[in-house]
Amino acid sequence: MIRLKDIAAQAGVSVMTVSKAMRDTSDISAATKARVRQLAQQMGYFPDSLAQGLRTRKTRLFGLVISTMTNPIFARILLAIEDRVHELGYDLIVSHTLNQTEREETCIRRLLSRRVDGLFIYPVYRLAPVAPAYDELVRCGVPVVILGHLAPFCSAFVNVETDDVQSSYLLTRHLLELGHRRIAFLSGPQAAPWAQERFEGYRRALRETGIEPDDRLNFNAGRSLEDGEKAAQQFLTESPPATAIQAVNDLVAIGAGSVLLDHGIRVPEDLSLVGFGNVLASEYFRVPLTTARQAKFRQGMAAMDSMQKLLAGERPEAKRLSGEIVLRRSTGPPKG
Repeated sequence: MIRLKDIAAQAGVSVMTVSKAMRDTSDISAATKARVRQLAQQMGYFPDSLAQGLRTRKTRLFGLVISTMTNPIFARILLAIEDRVHELGYDLIVSHTLNQTEREETCIRRLLSRRVDGLFIYPVYRLAPVAPAYDELVRCGVPVVILGHLAPFCSAFVNVETDDVQSSYLLTRHLLELGHRRIAFLSGPQAAPWAQERFEGYRRALRETGIEPDDRLNFNAGRSLEDGEKAAQQFLTESPPATAIQAVNDLVAIGAGSVLLDHGIRVPEDLSLVGFGNVLASEYFRVPLTTARQAKFRQGMAAMDSMQKLLAGERPEAKRLSGEIVLRRSTGPPKG
C-alpha cells in the first residue's frame, strides 16, 4: 500500500508537504500541489478515509434505509440523493429493511456503528407509538430525514412527503367525471400513513359528489403485485357492482389488472382501473395505466436540501410535495 512517505521520497519533499497537497491547503504553491497530486495518482495512492474520519470526526458517509430496491418508487429517490451525495464528496451506504421492524432496527444500529454523518430513512410503519431504534437516534443526535409521512414513533424528525390525499382525490374525481359512481378501492397496509391518505382522498372525493363510501367496495390489498392479484381474485369472487377500481399503488393496480384481463374483463370497456405512483411499469402495462405521478426525484432532492441544513445546525421545515394525474388508456366512461 502506497503511503505519504513513499510519495514524499519520490517527489523530494517532506511528508508534511505531501499531506498539505492532498488536503488542498493554501500554504503551498499550486505547482507543487499539482506535481505531488499527479505523482500520487501515478503511484496508485488512495487516501485512508478511516484515518481522515478519526481526525475530523466526520466519516463523509450517509446511510439510506429503504424497504427494498425492487420497489420502483425508490429508484429515482435514490438517484437524486446519490447524485447530490457524490457532488458533496460523500459516499452512501444503502440498507434494506424488507418491511420488517426487527431488520430495520438492525439496519439503523449498524449504520450508527459506522458513524454515518446523517441518515435518510423510509420507515417500516407500525401501529406502536414508539420504536427503540428511533429513540436511540434522538438520543445520539445524528441528523435524520424521513422519506415519507411521519407517524408517532418517528415524529421527532424532519420529513419530506408527498401530498397523497390530494393526488388520490384527483384520481377519484377523474373517475367521477367520467360518470363512474360505484368505484372500488384496493387499500394498503393499515399502519401506513401513505395508504391512509390515499384512502382519505378517495373518500373525500366521493362525499363531495354526494356519494357515501360503501365498505363493500373496499378490498384490503397491501402493497405488492401479489397483493393486487389476491385482491382481484376476491373482487371477482364477491362480484360487487363496481364500474371502476382505484388501487392504492401501481403495483397493486398492475397485479389486479393482470387477473382481471386474464378473466376476460376488458379495461377500460368493462372496468376502469387507476393506480398511484407512476412507476415505469405503469406506462408499459398491457393497458397503459392512468395514475398519479409522485415527485420521486424532487423528493430525493428536497431530502438532501433538508440534510444539508441539519448538518449546518439548522432545523428545516417539513416538506409536502404535490403530484399530478397522468391520463392513459385504462380509464373510460362506464359501460352502457
